[in-house]
Amino acid sequence: MPTSPPRSLRTLLLRLRMDVSPIRESRDFRLLLGSGVVSMFGSVLTMVAVPFQMKQLTGSYVAVGLVSLAEFGPMVVCGLWGGAIADALDRRKIVVLSEVGLCVTSVLLMASALWLPPQAQIPVLYVVAGLSAGLSSLRGPSEQAIINRVLRLDQMGAAFAIQGLTRNAGMIVGPAVGGVIVVAFGPATSYGIDIVTFLLSLILLVRVRPVSLAAEAAPASLSSLVEGVRYALRRPDLMGTYLVDIAAMVFAFSNALFPFLAEDLHATPALGVLYAAGGVGSVIASATSGWTAHVHRHGRAVIVSATLWGAGVLVASVMPNIWLMAVFLALAGGADMISGLFRGIIWNQTIPDEYRGRLAGIELLSYSTGPMLGDARAGFLAQAGGPRFSLGLGGLLCMGAVAAMAAALPRFRAYDARTDEHALAERARRETPVSP
Repeated sequence: MPTSPPRSLRTLLLRLRMDVSPIRESRDFRLLLGSGVVSMFGSVLTMVAVPFQMKQLTGSYVAVGLVSLAEFGPMVVCGLWGGAIADALDRRKIVVLSEVGLCVTSVLLMASALWLPPQAQIPVLYVVAGLSAGLSSLRGPSEQAIINRVLRLDQMGAAFAIQGLTRNAGMIVGPAVGGVIVVAFGPATSYGIDIVTFLLSLILLVRVRPVSLAAEAAPASLSSLVEGVRYALRRPDLMGTYLVDIAAMVFAFSNALFPFLAEDLHATPALGVLYAAGGVGSVIASATSGWTAHVHRHGRAVIVSATLWGAGVLVASVMPNIWLMAVFLALAGGADMISGLFRGIIWNQTIPDEYRGRLAGIELLSYSTGPMLGDARAGFLAQAGGPRFSLGLGGLLCMGAVAAMAAALPRFRAYDARTDEHALAERARRETPVSP
């Protein structure tokens, strides 16, 4: 007769098991999740194709890194404005219209790759990259604000883990497939597949029910946007999540180096492995995220995880082959996922709904500006010392920057969800019955 596993092992496995109640209980969350998975797969193909195409056209580290820099301005402006309109207008309509616009950008990329001469394709890549970044930034705050309304407060951590699992599963499959497609068939094919995924995503999005605005919703304006920024500045716990993530990404995010690292390692056909590695680690971290529900000192958890992200990137830079490099990039990706999960819990369990869109815009900037600036930083450092030098120095600088931020933000470092006034207030608001 087989013996049951020890009680402590059963307890451990239960703690690791992912909470899937948001999928089971919310139709709108399922639709948003499905839409995000489909469109993200196509977007990842484009993410691989654009730097590959730029490398083919120019052979320049800097030219590839500047693609991310071209995205930076539109992302900042549209991210902040997207947050303001998410608190003032129909959030579902914003998401749908932004998705239509993103589909058009993929049409432009495909047309350019098919019909324009090589030198004319270079400015198109920069312009369309900026346009796409702006539309994504308009979409993001409204989508996150909808999710915050269709789920219970205690499901937000689980929802973030599920989103992370699906997003990063796509980051495994997408880059691996994308690397094969772009090398074998060219960028135009990648952009064509992206167009199809956007159309499928729209079919799901239009079925999401509209979400009513908060009674205290402010009209979209510069003053309402500024008020959202002021609210964030008054919250050291929120500022800590933003600043630590930006510092970690600026110094250690280096996706722009992957085409050059694959070539340096004589493994160009396996380019997709490098793009997928971080996603592998993130999927494992998400799938075993049940234990995070028992952690309450979220600020400290963000700091530790961000430091481990930098350490993984640093070690990856000295690995002798693409597979060992991918292993440590995967470990780094897992640490980054855990950092993101705890940041998401702080955001979604402490921010009032009337500020949710505007703060979601700031959140989007915090986790998007870092990678964009990181790619640009990686390109310039690689120009000076090569791709391995850029990757390793970036990981080292990340660890130092996170340590400095932790020292400078003691209230963020000490954040505890059991005692924080904002977490307690939001919990009480959600639990108070609404009068008919």
